[in-house]
Amino acid sequence: MRKCVACQQMMAKKLLIRVVRTPAEEILIDMSGKKSGRGAYLCGKAECFKLAKKAKALDRALKAQVGPDIYDRLAQEFIRVEDEFLAAAAEGDDDDGG
Repeated sequence: MRKCVACQQMMAKKLLIRVVRTPAEEILIDMSGKKSGRGAYLCGKAECFKLAKKAKALDRALKAQVGPDIYDRLAQEFIRVEDEFLAAAAEGDDDDGG
């Protein structure tokens, strides 16, 4: 189980999208959930992403300053991977993945 940094709801890892700060200080969406670095989890809902941006939840969770340009890039990536994420979550909805 993991917690969405925006809505604070506990969910199975497979139902959340991982955002990672890599050892090279790059911040990106990790669909595999296995990239090296500090991770933060978000629900697959656009509202949660917007709330995380407004509350700077990713800044706190990743222990790094996430600038507006990075949030904008993540927003584009989030939109791009949303369908892929929802399909994967539907396939694994009976597996807690925790």
